[in-house]
Amino acid sequence: MAEKLLLLLLLTISSLHANSGSIVKFLPGFEGPLPFELETGYIGVGEEEEVQLFYYFIKSEKNPKEDPLLLWLSGGPGCSSLTGLLIENGPLKFKVVDDYNGNSPTLISTTYSWTKVANIIYLDQPVGTGFSYARTQFLDTPSDSGEAKRVHEFIRKWFSKHRDFITNPFYVAGDSYAGKVIPATVQEISQGNDLGLKPKLNIEGYVLGNPVTDIDFEYNQRIPYAHGMGLLSDELYESLEKSCRGNYGNIDPHNTECLEHFEEYTKCTSRVNFALITTPLCGIVSAPRRYIEELLLANLSITSTDDCYDIKSSVPYHMNNSIKGYRSLIYSGDHDLMVPFISTEAWIRSLNYSITDKWRPWMIRHQVAGYTQTYANNMTFATVKGGGHTTEYKLQESFIMFQRWISGQLL
Repeated sequence: MAEKLLLLLLLTISSLHANSGSIVKFLPGFEGPLPFELETGYIGVGEEEEVQLFYYFIKSEKNPKEDPLLLWLSGGPGCSSLTGLLIENGPLKFKVVDDYNGNSPTLISTTYSWTKVANIIYLDQPVGTGFSYARTQFLDTPSDSGEAKRVHEFIRKWFSKHRDFITNPFYVAGDSYAGKVIPATVQEISQGNDLGLKPKLNIEGYVLGNPVTDIDFEYNQRIPYAHGMGLLSDELYESLEKSCRGNYGNIDPHNTECLEHFEEYTKCTSRVNFALITTPLCGIVSAPRRYIEELLLANLSITSTDDCYDIKSSVPYHMNNSIKGYRSLIYSGDHDLMVPFISTEAWIRSLNYSITDKWRPWMIRHQVAGYTQTYANNMTFATVKGGGHTTEYKLQESFIMFQRWISGQLL
């Protein structure tokens, strides 16, 4: 049964929790020794280290002593970092059969892992996510800004235990809801460096995929995007624009005309897979994601969590990070309706930075893989053609995009 292998994998990983860092050479479901270096462990944060944050650290398969180091935060909030490691950009993935029938899944190596060119720490956060837990009843109210502080504390402690990587170029990366936490985390790290906190972190920038940034941008751009992708008629779109005046995230309850048209929009898109509009709604939970859900549910103490959303907009954090000169790569799958690429373009425009490399296609083997534009604040925006809400839908294109950017090349 799949549950048996998943529970075995769970026990293999969680049994290491007593150690600050343990090397894992074998995993259930993978034939032979792992072809990369994997370390797992816990680091405590808080005054009494009451919060224990679990991480997976995978060394670069190229040159770990010199290659960049990424701290990867999954979205949610409350998605296990296993989703990043086993589905999006890690060196392992589940071997998926056409008809998943509950048989034991097999782990296999991936071709387009970002660990081909970078060291990556996959972090389970906030507390209660994945294998992270609190030693005592956690009374602190979770918040975006509070989580940024905890991640900041985690990474300084991690570097204190891994001093060989202090000089590596360091980036914070992630996708979806991490778009709220990562810009704040980068600001926390930068301020910590300015205050002389040790060790000083060699942070050079951040990477965000389909990032949740500002609900006004995201909600208000979904309807124009849906219309542009042929999900709404011209008549309905024009009626929505006229009655709602472009405000769809906080509709006046007395505006009955707008509410009626918005209900029509909801009916038109109710059977659309927002994560990737070209796939059936029934495919919204892929077999690999079901495997991970089963893995985490195998131990009832391991659950996902909801955050308190105190960062209404992360745009000011992007502005502050730009002033400090940090590089950033912001990418969007152009078939994502959850966080449409036009909403990301809108908040980037609001920064009012001049364009240094105009909108153009970026290519893979003479084929258009997406479009990109670069700004004077060292920010690169890129779309992934045919991509969805996360990189799992276009693994090759996402890897090549990241590989070029992290090495300083033009896309």
